Amino acid sequence: MPYYKDTDIIRCSDKGIQHTTDIVVEEYPLTLFLEGKEFVTLLCSPEDLEYLVTGFLLSEGFIKKNEDIDNIRIDKERGTAEIRLKGGSLLAEKLYGSRTITSGCGRGPVFYNAKDSIDTRVLEDDGFRIEYQSILRLMKQFDEKSEVFKKTGGVHSCAIGTREGIEIYHEDIGRHNAMDKVIGHAVKEGLDFAKCVALTSGRISSEMLVKAAKRGIPVIASRSAPTVLAVRLAEKLNITLAGFVRGRRFNVYSGFHRIAEERREL
Repeated sequence: MPYYKDTDIIRCSDKGIQHTTDIVVEEYPLTLFLEGKEFVTLLCSPEDLEYLVTGFLLSEGFIKKNEDIDNIRIDKERGTAEIRLKGGSLLAEKLYGSRTITSGCGRGPVFYNAKDSIDTRVLEDDGFRIEYQSILRLMKQFDEKSEVFKKTGGVHSCAIGTREGIEIYHEDIGRHNAMDKVIGHAVKEGLDFAKCVALTSGRISSEMLVKAAKRGIPVIASRSAPTVLAVRLAEKLNITLAGFVRGRRFNVYSGFHRIAEERREL
């Protein structure tokens, strides 16, 4: 299923009105059923849906690891995801009646609560350092991968990278969805988050920061800005937060000790 399509439009400009076409992204409702009962509908881009579901369950604290999932069955025609968890019946009972429709932008999923759902810990300083030139190279690769954004201007992008380059990359109409997709994909690949950088095209809000923090990702970088709450959380959780990564420069708002000018051996 393509997640963008040509659409007939009229373009208005100083040259007058012109009939033409434009590429527009798809908005796809995916309804999640847990143990046979509906509990949430996500508005998303219709690709990599199993990664999205896995990342969503991880980010919202419904599971701790990929092995907690017994089965995920995606039906693209019906727009449904049937989820079976190992020992998940009690969780399902708690969620009955809790339902929202969200694209993962703005406020974020209804289950997110900054006070009681941050089941993470302060990251220990294990000696991981990354030279600032590596972050610049990662963002350059990140920007080069944004094909759908270049075509439509209608999606957000997220990625997980290491010093060697981008490991996992996804786009979605919702920035929270894009982050959930890369997290879900990385968990299924068994990636070592402790040596990774999370990259995002959009604003680093507290929700986005927490999604990375829950997985123990030590560095998060964006070509956009952070919020004050995200900076405060990053300081509290010992996470390196970089914003406005553009061209040959960026700002570091917390976790300064991880940024090196020269490569250091771990």
